Amino acid sequence: MRKPAETSAPLETVIAERWSPRALDETGEVRADQLRALLEAARWAPSFGNTQPARYLAGLRGDGTFDRILGTLTERNRSWAHRAGALLIGVMVTANEKGEVPYAEYGLALATQNLVLQAVTEGLAAHQMAGFDADAVAREFTLPPDARARVAIAIGHHGDPEVLGDERGVAREKAPRQRIPLGEFAFTGEWGSPLF
Repeated sequence: MRKPAETSAPLETVIAERWSPRALDETGEVRADQLRALLEAARWAPSFGNTQPARYLAGLRGDGTFDRILGTLTERNRSWAHRAGALLIGVMVTANEKGEVPYAEYGLALATQNLVLQAVTEGLAAHQMAGFDADAVAREFTLPPDARARVAIAIGHHGDPEVLGDERGVAREKAPRQRIPLGEFAFTGEWGSPLF
């Protein structure tokens, strides 16, 4: 299912086509080479002072890591994310041999955006989630004190919205994508004065 962004200027296809579906095809597989490409894309993201604070826990459907990550998701997210071909947890490392890592969360966000855009390039869908238990991840995967789980990510193939089962979920999946207008997003001169 495609839902390209309606934009006021032409965008690269990979950006225009990125969205966050919940309806995933439970028979679609994420291949190991695809997962490798996603993680390589994340690895080459910029970071403050090249501190590279992003780390990922990753599992393919059917392996123990996938099941353990799934177990840390909220019930609502588990209800659809079990159909993903891969589940990941994005972790930020907040200290290294030089001390505290500045902007670690921002670095993880940049890496995750690279990962998600690479997923689109691979013909996959990616859905980022805040609905997971970071403390459970820390316990389950024995994270060190300077590593903090910040985002869960489901990767898979687009599926039929009807797999979501409830009318609200299906309607939400089929709804057009929306963003605030550019005039409320980019300002010039002073706050609130639209650039475009």
